[in-house]
Amino acid sequence: MLWNKEEKYIEIPYEKESEIEEAVNDVKDALFGCNRIYLDDKKKIGKKGGTNNLPDGYLIDLTNKQDPKIFVVENDLASHQHLKHIAVQILEFSLSFETSKVKVKNIVKEMLQKRKTEWGKCEDFARKNGYENVDFLLESIIHKKDSFNALLIIDELGEELEIVLISRFKFPVEVTTLKRYKNQSGKILYEFEPFLNDVAEDTEKVDVSDIDTIVIPAREDGFKEVFLDENCWYAIRLNSSMIPKIKYIAAYQVAPISAITHIAEVKTIEQWKDTNKYILHFTEPAEKIKKVPLGNVKGKAPQSPRYSSRERILKANTLDSVF
Repeated sequence: MLWNKEEKYIEIPYEKESEIEEAVNDVKDALFGCNRIYLDDKKKIGKKGGTNNLPDGYLIDLTNKQDPKIFVVENDLASHQHLKHIAVQILEFSLSFETSKVKVKNIVKEMLQKRKTEWGKCEDFARKNGYENVDFLLESIIHKKDSFNALLIIDELGEELEIVLISRFKFPVEVTTLKRYKNQSGKILYEFEPFLNDVAEDTEKVDVSDIDTIVIPAREDGFKEVFLDENCWYAIRLNSSMIPKIKYIAAYQVAPISAITHIAEVKTIEQWKDTNKYILHFTEPAEKIKKVPLGNVKGKAPQSPRYSSRERILKANTLDSVF
């Protein structure tokens, strides 16, 4: 329940998938932001005689000017679908996508052509970033290696499903939860975290295309025993679509040191035991760097993993310049 002195909102579970699809359309601007385009036309993809599927939509992500992406979207209800069904559905999307990239590109292009504003946004991105036209932009997004990304929008994410999505796939799967509430007068509220919100918070000063480092907060005992002695760091939550960008890990030692003090090159990123978290192994022992202490801006001290770049960290005098 959501409550204040004037009114209360009670959660209203979705009964049909069509209801969560309508909710996604209601909140899409706030959910995805201005540099992403959500297309919800349903068109079957897949090779004739092979695996064929009907995605709920596509999300074109233009936030990274050097690496625009496309996500195949599945809207689902936790109460209606067993987690194995959801996992199988996403796997089948990947197979259909990989065997029919020309078809996917044509479908996405047709969707954009029916939407003047969205087409114009792609034209503007293409013009500013060296693509000949929208057709060439889509070609480069969809036909590049490892171009498949999945986005699951669901009303409730259980830990078991999250673990399955991490452990079963070699491609990125992002998950967003979307709940709805209603008050006595029928007014609706939606509860969600904007897509890749933690990444967006860290790109205020760092262009997403420059991100290559994850900054983790570390207490003294864990820092010495694990970061320095074991050359790794574990039980980290990461956005799966950001994993390919992470080349380094930096340690922010919490109070009383309150500074980034070490950086290590990342050798591998793997699932941490049977959990929904990851372990990062270092190529070699962490390098001690010039301390990057807290600055004047409150709230810059990392409370959880944050994204930045190695170059920015090495040049920074305080954390104000890092995030």
